[in-house]
Amino acid sequence: MKIRIPASSANLGPGFDSFGIAWQLYNEIEFEALPQGLRIEGCEERFQNENNLALRAFSHTLKKFGVKQKGTLIRFVNSDIPVSRGLGSSAALIAAGVKAADALYGLGLGPGVLLNLATEVEGHPDNVAPALFGGMTVSLLEGKRALTRRFNVHEKLRFTLLIPPFELSTALSRSVMPKEVSMHDAVFNLSRAALLPHALETGDHELLRVCLQDRLHQPYRRSLIDGMEQAERLSEEAGCIGLCLSGAGSTLLCIGNVSEQSALLAEKAKKCLPGWIVREAVPDLTGAVIVGSF
Repeated sequence: MKIRIPASSANLGPGFDSFGIAWQLYNEIEFEALPQGLRIEGCEERFQNENNLALRAFSHTLKKFGVKQKGTLIRFVNSDIPVSRGLGSSAALIAAGVKAADALYGLGLGPGVLLNLATEVEGHPDNVAPALFGGMTVSLLEGKRALTRRFNVHEKLRFTLLIPPFELSTALSRSVMPKEVSMHDAVFNLSRAALLPHALETGDHELLRVCLQDRLHQPYRRSLIDGMEQAERLSEEAGCIGLCLSGAGSTLLCIGNVSEQSALLAEKAKKCLPGWIVREAVPDLTGAVIVGSF
């Protein structure tokens, strides 16, 4: 059975650990039940073991529902989502694992159960929700239960990913953040996060520019991304509405309304951001899907 899972960008400015959006940038992973043993193929050797997140999510789901796992083959057929770049590579593996376990063993799990299973492995639902269901999502944890809702994104908005040639671990990115924030900064983020889904749905440029502002995580993480100042300048020169971190970084997300936005940014980036990959990002609306069985 082959699962296709989209990349995703979390946070989206003020929506720390809550907002996410899926992209038409995919990994494809095959899962097969074996009589015994474990085989993981098609990925780096460091991921070919029991700590592989796709396997962990797969095994976690089967264990939860009392299915005895004999042997498993996991084959990475296509891996277009960069690792440790803030594009939900870990969440994609987890979403694939729970989706494959459900389908391969006929568990008949509903969307809410799949989300909770994925969140139990990931720790928070901001990336796993769009990876599972597609679109732009807002998610929360109520105790141990994950809840999510989808929002539309205006068809005229354009998105571009600026992907640096270096990884940034989530652990390092979280380590630079403060343990406490002021009430003023909390209200600043709360008000902007409340209006960001509306700004994305309506394509309101002025509102979107304001609502992408953040004081909880981006000011502290920017020092970890060499080239962020140049990227911000290029974004302004290209006429983008705004720029934010994709997840914890290192990828940056530019939002605009010009169809040539990605081409403009790519041309400008050649001179001052050598080695960076610039690519258009189109929202994925389907999430994790089964694209083949055997």
